[in-house]
Amino acid sequence: MTTPSYSLINNETGEKVDLPAVKGTLGPVGLDVGKVYDKLDLFTYDPGFTSTCSTKSAITYIDGDKGILLYRGYPVDQLAQHSTFIEVAYLILHGELPTKTQLDAFEASIRRHTMINESLRGFFDGFNYDAHPMAMLTGIVGSLSAFYHDTTNNKDPKHREIFAHRMIAKIPTIAAAAYKKYFGQPFMYPKNNLDYCSNLLRMMFAVPAEEYEVNPVAAKALDVLFILHADHEQNASTSTVRLAGSTGTNPYAAIASGIAALWGPAHGGANEAVLKMLEEIGDVKKVPDFMAKVKDKNSGVRLMGFGHRVYKNFDPRATIIREQCHKVLKELKINDPQLELAMKLEEIALNDDYFRERKLYPNVDFYSGIIYKALGIPVNMFTPMFAIARTVGWVAHWSEMTAEPGGVKIGRPRQVYTGAPVRDYAPISSR
Repeated sequence: MTTPSYSLINNETGEKVDLPAVKGTLGPVGLDVGKVYDKLDLFTYDPGFTSTCSTKSAITYIDGDKGILLYRGYPVDQLAQHSTFIEVAYLILHGELPTKTQLDAFEASIRRHTMINESLRGFFDGFNYDAHPMAMLTGIVGSLSAFYHDTTNNKDPKHREIFAHRMIAKIPTIAAAAYKKYFGQPFMYPKNNLDYCSNLLRMMFAVPAEEYEVNPVAAKALDVLFILHADHEQNASTSTVRLAGSTGTNPYAAIASGIAALWGPAHGGANEAVLKMLEEIGDVKKVPDFMAKVKDKNSGVRLMGFGHRVYKNFDPRATIIREQCHKVLKELKINDPQLELAMKLEEIALNDDYFRERKLYPNVDFYSGIIYKALGIPVNMFTPMFAIARTVGWVAHWSEMTAEPGGVKIGRPRQVYTGAPVRDYAPISSR
């Protein structure tokens, strides 16, 4: 089947510019508008870049209308059911599922890089005791280049690989240290005989005075959640990493920029908003009243954690994590009114025609917030947990972009200027 041709025409002058079609493996065709400015002296205008492709990528594919999410062609539900986060990390980085030998070597390399330089531990002392963990993550990750400047030659494939392994290995250690700093507890070193998520849980919740045993149900739920959050195509934080990386900056600075973008409540803070909503509702008896306000367009009340900007049908990740969510709640036998309230919201939304007709199903943020709450992870650590998982995607996109043949073209969006026209300076005496 041939790809249709497209053109942009000035209806007044008849001037025409052909827009070459850029076709991928799946999904809509992209139109190359690169010559529009040269030929017609026009820019394309697309606030939020909702209809603009910024790059070609072979990592992740999303079809929001059909509720499809693929990593390197593999449906995310299959990976969540059969794989592990470390195996998925290898897949996202390298494009193929590893052999046993490749996976063992990759996992061993990640384990070797889990420690952070002892001098870095002192950096945490510079933060106030109540600093937000995301502030610490942004600062500490940005400072890593000062310790590993010997392997920040972006053009060297070996340097890129070492950076990728270091970043994936160290981000849980850094996040756990931020957690400990916030609560005034001693830092816990990683224990490399544990798997990735068990190690993180231990670094967060263990203390030197007592033995700590990781609950395997909790570790498994976290592993699945990390798989589901590992990448999500050209989202705001990933695009930020790519834009920063296009300048040729060191990779740690690029990842720090992604962490800063993820911090925004419209992006990585969405699961925090779910817990805040539950707190505002307060009691399960108030749920019917709250849902009535949600249905009233004039009330201004929003149902957080339901529906998704990209997925117009259902969030494929939510179906998977819902099972883990219920397993965690059953295993831990937590008597928490907020969690009871959350389950009531879920029950109503899944059965009420108003929400079903509008496809307002619980999304991954709804369930991830509940899981984190059940595991004893405080709300201000929700976004750092997201950052740990998404680091894999950021690193993969940075590596893909940096390895492009012919080099990286620096990102430079245009604008429609709406300020004052040209005017002459007037001396202060005449103003």
